Amino acid sequence: MKWWPFTGKTKDTAENPSHPSTLDRLLTRNCSRDEFFLLYTKLLQEQMPNCRVEFSGESVLRLTGTDGKESTTCLDNLWLKYKDGGHDRADLIPIRRGLRLAIGILLFASSCTFPISCSPPREDRPVIGAKNFTEQVILGELIAQQIEARSNLKVERRFYLAGSYICHQALVSGRIDAYVEYTGTALTAILKQPVDRDPERVLDTVRRLYAERYGTTVADPLGFENTFAMVVRGDDAQSLHLTTLSEAAAYTPRWHLGVGYEFEQRPDGVPGLSAAYNLRFDGPPRTMDLGLLYRALNSRQVDMIAANSTDGPIQAFGLVALQDDRHYFPPYQAVPLVRNDALRRWPQIGAALQTLAAQVTAGDMRTMNEAVDGQHRDPADVVREFRIRKNL
Repeated sequence: MKWWPFTGKTKDTAENPSHPSTLDRLLTRNCSRDEFFLLYTKLLQEQMPNCRVEFSGESVLRLTGTDGKESTTCLDNLWLKYKDGGHDRADLIPIRRGLRLAIGILLFASSCTFPISCSPPREDRPVIGAKNFTEQVILGELIAQQIEARSNLKVERRFYLAGSYICHQALVSGRIDAYVEYTGTALTAILKQPVDRDPERVLDTVRRLYAERYGTTVADPLGFENTFAMVVRGDDAQSLHLTTLSEAAAYTPRWHLGVGYEFEQRPDGVPGLSAAYNLRFDGPPRTMDLGLLYRALNSRQVDMIAANSTDGPIQAFGLVALQDDRHYFPPYQAVPLVRNDALRRWPQIGAALQTLAAQVTAGDMRTMNEAVDGQHRDPADVVREFRIRKNL
């Protein structure tokens, strides 16, 4: 992945006291996408002047501290919310408040790697995190609601924390106490272990290494597996008679591939998959935020995407997930990760998680994902109804 330094000036307010601050400009102007990214990045640089800010692709930011540690995040989700005049998911407050919260989230995610003196103190309550796609927000909300229902604890939610790397850094630094990870992702992307396709062996390895390295407990699986799914448009699958990845290999030289940022480089991602199926595409993968993949596929900007098998839009849009007929992908069981310090401090967390073991099927997950993505319902309401239906 190539990176370019951010060169935008950040001294507008200092040079002209009457000039509105970067934050005020973000909150009061109807910015274009490019202007939004520029102002947002300037704000980040103003808050952490000792960090090096770089870009890769259109909207991926990398921050490098003076100690050489790195953190990455992307801005497209926030831009879409800003452009569409959306609302903050938690309490449906207007975009200006939501923007302030999102700025805080980005600064929080960065501070997981780069401690800064103005970092907010931790309150006396457990904090549940989640990555920046629908299923993760649903699962984070499920854990939070279950803890609150089974105890007298008030749970803080810190969702949309970019990808696995940011969530992992937040967990080990104590900025969050728990989040849901997938065993195959934990094995290869976090623990840097060889790909293993035996589900029980993978779970045992992940449990052992998280305990040894990070003082973290891997709770019992929630009951479903969310593997990667290579998805194509339904009309293409029908006209070309495609059901498997092996069959698609003959057509991929004319196709463009769309992937998330992690999938482009992780060991079980593009490099290994391409080698296993001899896939060759028309140019390098087009990397984008996970929330934009289906839009790109439906608008024919790409012809195949690396999605998730429990995504609601697969069925809603009449798409086809090609079979992994060579069994390339490792198992991806959804498991809560919890800091041992948090379990000792709030043992109610462990008891609440035990009640969620094996309670969520792949069908349940697809239904909830579609309720949020397709029907535009609030994740908290969807989770609440699921818990009632499951008598949780």
